[in-house]
Amino acid sequence: MIRFIWAEDEVGKIGYQGRLPWHLPADLKHFKELTSNHIIVMGRKTFDSFPGLLPKRKHIILSTNPILQRKYQDNSRVKVFSQIEQLKNWLKDRTGETIDIIGGAEVFKEFKNEVDVLEKTKIHHIFKCDTEMPELKYEDFELVSSESHQADSENKFAYDFLKYKRNS
Repeated sequence: MIRFIWAEDEVGKIGYQGRLPWHLPADLKHFKELTSNHIIVMGRKTFDSFPGLLPKRKHIILSTNPILQRKYQDNSRVKVFSQIEQLKNWLKDRTGETIDIIGGAEVFKEFKNEVDVLEKTKIHHIFKCDTEMPELKYEDFELVSSESHQADSENKFAYDFLKYKRNS
């Protein structure tokens, strides 16, 4: 199963200068709960935004950077692919596993016709951003769960956790 996991603002923006433009602890916790013990697939800029390897996850990175490839060649928790077709072929052998695509925009674009589940955090605010989520055909999906949360002392903005499944 291929699943997209991301957060976006009111107008579908997802990043600014290679980072999340917001700090929402509840979304970080939600992300951790969703992705623990799964394969997470990302581009190099998304990987670079992490403080290090995320615990209890296998990191799959799409990057042509040879230094990155050499750095992780002997690390069982990291696999680097230089071409999207190599990555897609590798994923074909992962039947029965949950594959979490976590960004960035170009990686989402590559898998938008193959994704089965969308896990979106909608943040009720507009941020200064330079990256937006690729357009998805929501008519091909059914909203199966929705949780609304108000801003609080730890989370400055109201947000919703939305889960969609592709129509069969």
